[in-house]
Amino acid sequence: MTLPKRRYFSLGIIASVPRCQYTALSTIPSDGPFFSLASLCGGRYLRPVARDSLVGTSLAGYTLLDRVGEGGTATVYHAQHEKYGDVAVKVLREKLRQDKTAVARFLREASFGTRVQHPNVVRTIEIGQSPEGLNYIALEWAPGEILEGYAKRNAPLPCDEVSTITLQIADAVYAAHANGIVHRDLKPENLMYDPTTRNVKLLDFGIATATDVTPDERLTRAGFFVGTLMYVAPEALSGEVVTPAADQYSLSTIAYLLLTGTLPFTAKSPREMFTQLLSQAPVTLNRARPGLQFPAIVESTVMRALSKSPKERFPDVLAFAKALEQALATVGQPGADSGSFMSRMRGMFKGKN
Repeated sequence: MTLPKRRYFSLGIIASVPRCQYTALSTIPSDGPFFSLASLCGGRYLRPVARDSLVGTSLAGYTLLDRVGEGGTATVYHAQHEKYGDVAVKVLREKLRQDKTAVARFLREASFGTRVQHPNVVRTIEIGQSPEGLNYIALEWAPGEILEGYAKRNAPLPCDEVSTITLQIADAVYAAHANGIVHRDLKPENLMYDPTTRNVKLLDFGIATATDVTPDERLTRAGFFVGTLMYVAPEALSGEVVTPAADQYSLSTIAYLLLTGTLPFTAKSPREMFTQLLSQAPVTLNRARPGLQFPAIVESTVMRALSKSPKERFPDVLAFAKALEQALATVGQPGADSGSFMSRMRGMFKGKN
């Protein structure tokens, strides 16, 4: 099949940011070589990959049928199991077997997946190591498609659909927060969406961190950040230890994308995005797309969650999603202040009477 060109930056960027100043940022081609676990189903928007020696083999009882995604640390396979049926199997890349940090990150991701039991989080079936020394995670095979691709084709989405999607994501992330986990890389590429049922699944805890981790236990060095620039909270760019408020910022960015079909910042390169995140306010919701207007309450709700200061956001991610649901319910209601062209014109004529 013909694969569409990617226009986004890399799926995972690590930058050195001592003293809150930009000093180094890896520039990655816009069709980025990294793929997250979000690429595990459907095979959408994947770069063609070379023949894999593991395809067609059995790994701890899982028959690896096809390679469907590849990241910086792991490869994801569609597999079959006698007991579990269709599953996704994520295997740590061979070259990283001796990398203690990479192995620790992989095992930490697996442990986070087992801690967060939620209907909107893909279920972790098994964590293990094959006799050949391959570390793997077996996961539920989620139906649907990557939310990124769906949004690119269909956004702006209907307000009720945005509410449904946002609430499910918030509920899943809130469950992670309740278990002491900050996701740190919430984005459409890490979410599976079934348009028929409107069901959402959070797929990846690859760079999540525990809120109670000590400085000695951190896998990300001080002065560095991990995440995806288009969705990362500004405070993460300083290399600080992020709080659950960072995930709220990322979710608000996703909601902004679903509502408008665009992102809050208009940067054309990682360097420019980095600068805008630190020094500029995001484009307000009602200026995101010509002719697209929302009631003031919708705009203020989204923009509050996009505040640069974590203290100015909602108390938690679920509070944001519920506030957005209530705000979006006003769209199209009589008397709702949409800020539209016709509303402004009516106001001008009223002022002349």
